[in-house]
Amino acid sequence: MNARRSIADLSADLADRAESFCRQYFPEGRKQGNYWQVGDTSGAKGQSLAIRLQAQGGRKAGSWQDFATGEYGDLIDLLQERLGSVTLKETLREARSFLGVFPCPAMPREPRKAECPDTASAKRIARARKLFAAGKPVLGTLAATYLQGRGITRLGPALRYHPRVFLRRGEDDADPPRRAPALLAKITDNRGQVTGCARFYLDPSTGGLAEIESPKRILGQLHGHAIRFWSGTTRCDLIVGEGLENTLSVGTALPEFDLASCLTATHLGLFIPPPGIKRIWIAWDNDEAGCNASIILRKQLESREITCGDLVPNMGDFNDDLRAFGKDALRRSLIEAMKAQGLEIEDG
Repeated sequence: MNARRSIADLSADLADRAESFCRQYFPEGRKQGNYWQVGDTSGAKGQSLAIRLQAQGGRKAGSWQDFATGEYGDLIDLLQERLGSVTLKETLREARSFLGVFPCPAMPREPRKAECPDTASAKRIARARKLFAAGKPVLGTLAATYLQGRGITRLGPALRYHPRVFLRRGEDDADPPRRAPALLAKITDNRGQVTGCARFYLDPSTGGLAEIESPKRILGQLHGHAIRFWSGTTRCDLIVGEGLENTLSVGTALPEFDLASCLTATHLGLFIPPPGIKRIWIAWDNDEAGCNASIILRKQLESREITCGDLVPNMGDFNDDLRAFGKDALRRSLIEAMKAQGLEIEDG
């Protein structure tokens, strides 16, 4: 049996034990009908990622879809994502260990036609760059209507709009694909390289988010990266937040600060600070996930000798505060919290 066939066999064997696989590698998830639901490929709590436990209606067991990012694949792909920065050979060794099959055969030296996860990731990043490049400035578009409807006035070149973005519900969705308008947000690393594009699908009739499952999706790589908004002035402070709308709400009240949106609580905890930053203000949502993410990020920052401060909304998130109390009241609240934690600033 050749190595390529053995990978297919491994994938099928893992699919036969999909529920046991999920319980071992994604213990924070939970079973919902014929699916195991978890937050993302890192195993965080949540429901964005669904793994099919048994074959049903012609759809294979073990197939998965992350509705927040648009990523999908089989259990070999998922195991590779779960293990992190490991080679395909190491992933196969782990799969065989789980199945009780040894040893791990050597991989073929000839180039294989089958696409490896690294190549797939590079292609997703390339697609993300192409999509964002095809967008246009948000002013005067449905994207501006959406943000302004939420009280947000802080914009920037990290945002664009596209009237017809490809919308796919899943790898094996029987419905034909369609296109929908979307706010686009550029995800970059600390060198300024684009690693992904966040898509916020919009409803032209309401100006709000489209009424579909997971209207907010990510194409490309988010791990450690962020959507960034610069104030135009040089400073050593950075505000890092969860969702795009929540981070921009803080930026609307504090336009003189640089911002970084990590989009989810999980990725807030994974944020990699850029060089030269001396202090980071963690703007987390007022819930358990946000609190846990802030603790994780704080530990990482303290190990790098970066000072931390916490910014916590009075309501569920900062966009709730902005809409309920207004920009001036939110600014006063944020400045007061920052001064209490050592920031020297003249609020003029």
